[in-house]
Amino acid sequence: MPGGLIPRILHVPKWIAALGVCVTLLLASAPLRADTLIDNVNGITVGKDGEVERFAALLVSDDGRVRATYKRGERLPRLNATRIDGKGRTLIPGIIDSHLHVMGIGFGALTLDLSDTRSLPEALEKIRSFAAENPNRPWILGRGWNQELWGLGRFPTAAELDGAVADRPVWLERVDGHAGWANSAALRLAGVDAATADPAGGRVERGAGGAPTGIFIDAASDLVARVVPPPRAVERDRAFREAQEILHSFGVTAAADMGTTIEDWQTFRRAGDYGQLTLRVMAYAAGVEAMDLIGGSGPTPWLYGDRLRLNGIKLYLDGALGSRGAWLKAPYADDAGNSGLQLIDDARLRNIMSRAAIGGFQIAAHAIGDAANAEALSAIHELAPSYDGDRRWRIEHGQIVDPSDIALFASHGIIASMQPVHQISDRTMAEARLDPARLGGAYAWHTIGETGAKLAFGSDAPVEAPNPFAGMAAAISRTDRDGSPAGGWRPEERVTPAQAFAAFTADGAYAGFADGRFGRLVPGEWADFVLLDLDPLTASPQQLYAARARETWVAGRQVYRAAQ
Repeated sequence: MPGGLIPRILHVPKWIAALGVCVTLLLASAPLRADTLIDNVNGITVGKDGEVERFAALLVSDDGRVRATYKRGERLPRLNATRIDGKGRTLIPGIIDSHLHVMGIGFGALTLDLSDTRSLPEALEKIRSFAAENPNRPWILGRGWNQELWGLGRFPTAAELDGAVADRPVWLERVDGHAGWANSAALRLAGVDAATADPAGGRVERGAGGAPTGIFIDAASDLVARVVPPPRAVERDRAFREAQEILHSFGVTAAADMGTTIEDWQTFRRAGDYGQLTLRVMAYAAGVEAMDLIGGSGPTPWLYGDRLRLNGIKLYLDGALGSRGAWLKAPYADDAGNSGLQLIDDARLRNIMSRAAIGGFQIAAHAIGDAANAEALSAIHELAPSYDGDRRWRIEHGQIVDPSDIALFASHGIIASMQPVHQISDRTMAEARLDPARLGGAYAWHTIGETGAKLAFGSDAPVEAPNPFAGMAAAISRTDRDGSPAGGWRPEERVTPAQAFAAFTADGAYAGFADGRFGRLVPGEWADFVLLDLDPLTASPQQLYAARARETWVAGRQVYRAAQ
């Protein structure tokens, strides 16, 4: 995820600025000193039996947990409680984003963001302007470029980037984080030239005579990233504060952080130590070293009132479709001879999974291409019989699965952690990258869910905006904000509104070993909830795309309120 120096001037991405003016209330605000009743609401939750339940009032105890819910028409007992009128709004459990990158969101808000650019010239002008506005930065850092949205038909080059900034090194991550774009000054500092070999699990894009063009795929990005100055602790703390505020503004109260480093973990701990941790973070370590440094012999206990835990380890089996790094069983339809990148060999994958499983760490395997998903499923099926207990094996993304492999999701309690908005963003690219037969297993939420696998939905922010309501809209319609394509893309893979709702709440908690702690509004669980102006179970996809959180509460305390 993004690293490097954090700017002194805040640059806010377009999708953040679109939120409008808001008020964020910190955890340090005065605690509730009595029970609180929020009534006159359209309450919705997932009950203990997995069915949707409705209620009209929520009673929160003074310690921030749900004491009771009351159905419409049910007489409220005599209560010594602070009473809040919900004004008829919908009240739902706090959203759980089951796959994102917390620090990446914060750094993305503080560095150059190119996700709203729609052409290479537009991007270059934005880079040029950003550099001019920040003349004292030794590096220009950012993310979000996407050559597919630009209609470029190729990757951009260092020479083109030099035209915008030549006097300082520039390093810009692709929107999916699986490729980087460097200018010539950055190449010189990194010592990368025609003699530099491609590292295992990575590829340097090359031109005439083998000279690097400025694009580095997956593991090759480290060739440049290693010379980028790391952020200081104070800069990390600022980025985390930004990430919390952004996520709460979307109604997100808990998140699975995929690829947590020891530096990230210490940032979360500092926030917890000072009473500033409002987001519940379920962490997945960025590799074996981070797993050992953070967890030692096993997952950590829940810390800070169930706000932080190291659950397990994130493993990368392949790259992404956009950079043609997703590992496929057959070559890309638009790049003959290229089947993507296998980032970890079969034996090492199983060794790491075994090492993690022995320690009780949960395994979250990033797999996008059909070969990567087949390998992840195969490894789980080989190893699962050797490890008793509740393992909750996770496959992250599962974007392109060979239809013949989908049935393998049915056993060993495999969780499909998927991001519905990716289907909306990547549809036309997927059609270009793959032939029609392989698209039969593309973003197959319904079919995978029918195997009995638990679906847990997320956003993969900052790759996408962390907007769960856009995710719900995509999941139930498979259409974009404009309603295209008519009837939905491969509409047989839609899920029901209730399934999408559960995948962003109760099932997200289950996927992160947080069930019974948060994710549902039932007695004994934390009172994490969101107030909305619409009902997500009856709203149209277009209404969901436009939906915004009005208030966000964590453990019975308000952490966000939108401006009126």
